[in-house]
Amino acid sequence: MTSPGSTSMWDCEDVAWFRDQPEAARGAAAALGRRIGLGEQRSSQLVLAVAELAGNIAKHAIDGSLLLRVLRNEATAGVEVLAVDTGPGIADVPAALRDGVSTTGTLGIGLGAVQRLADSFHIHSQPGVGTVQVARFWPRPEPPSAAGESMVGGITRPIGGEQVCGDAWAVRTDTGEQASLRHSESTTRRGTSGSAPDWSALTGRPAAARTTTSSERVSSPRPGTVGRPAAVRAAVAGPGEGVLVMSCDGLGHGPMAARAAQAAVHAFKTGTARTPEQAMEQVHGALRGTRGAAVAIARLEPDGRLLFCGVGNITAALVTNSSRSTLLSHPGITGHQMHQLRTYEHRLPAHGILVMHSDGLSERWTHRDLAGLIHHPPALIAAALMRQAGTRRDDASAVIVKAAL
Repeated sequence: MTSPGSTSMWDCEDVAWFRDQPEAARGAAAALGRRIGLGEQRSSQLVLAVAELAGNIAKHAIDGSLLLRVLRNEATAGVEVLAVDTGPGIADVPAALRDGVSTTGTLGIGLGAVQRLADSFHIHSQPGVGTVQVARFWPRPEPPSAAGESMVGGITRPIGGEQVCGDAWAVRTDTGEQASLRHSESTTRRGTSGSAPDWSALTGRPAAARTTTSSERVSSPRPGTVGRPAAVRAAVAGPGEGVLVMSCDGLGHGPMAARAAQAAVHAFKTGTARTPEQAMEQVHGALRGTRGAAVAIARLEPDGRLLFCGVGNITAALVTNSSRSTLLSHPGITGHQMHQLRTYEHRLPAHGILVMHSDGLSERWTHRDLAGLIHHPPALIAAALMRQAGTRRDDASAVIVKAAL
């Protein structure tokens, strides 16, 4: 297993969902390409790909949505397009990617064109369930920093009819000397009422830190069982570069919930904590005066050790192709009332993932629902899980952490 720092991590900003709005999606893609400097030709290719993906949803799917967002680091910015649908799915994906293959009498060049135009393209389709696709577009020439996949990715979606989301997630790296922010997602979702969204962006600042926490100790659960380990005594961040990940659900929904989530993200990104327990304390202080939130924070070490601290109803689980092991959180509301914090120690399987999601997704999913997905990028896994378990009766978010191999 390699260091987490060996993989790319990105800020996510300017996030907007489009449902049954192909014209708005194309217009928004063109605006994003111009704003981040993709160039005229590359922006045109982005718009063509968005048109193909939106058209496929309209032609083939029972229901579907398209997500646009900017990926950015210190060196460059690009655009990620994520298409999610429920429907018949694709029985033979390699065949569907070949030019001239069509099930609707067209030329059949849509998916093949998207794959050729995008710098990276990932697709998962299951007959009778639907299709998830992720395409990324970088400036030309493609910058070296755009290579590789992030080990952390996620998505958020506001409750139906709302323009802002009270769920959020964020991630930063920690070397022990300087915790450098790599990636976080905007908690704001703009309207998609037929025109390009009113874009907003996140900014982050580096954080430096060194701290430890204390509690009791015992072991992690057996694979495939619900995890009920005792807390870890003197939970200490290990050597090398660790990755801290937060999932947050502001109470309720709408602007006040979004305000709480934004405060949590800011405290997490700029905080000095090295362990989840200490990071939770910093977020707790920042959320006083807000509605409060359910929060879960994990730290992944280079050797696969996972430290976890959760308050409230964020669902967290370790998942492999053959098992799901639930991580224990404690009752409470971050920013209002928390009992004694406890950190739990687990181990992330080499070919497994950590899933954290808000109660905008049902807990009634199993490892079988993610079968065939774990080798895909985290953002694609998060989108597929939201399709499977999400509800439009609440804000929803899912974040996925993979081992860096």
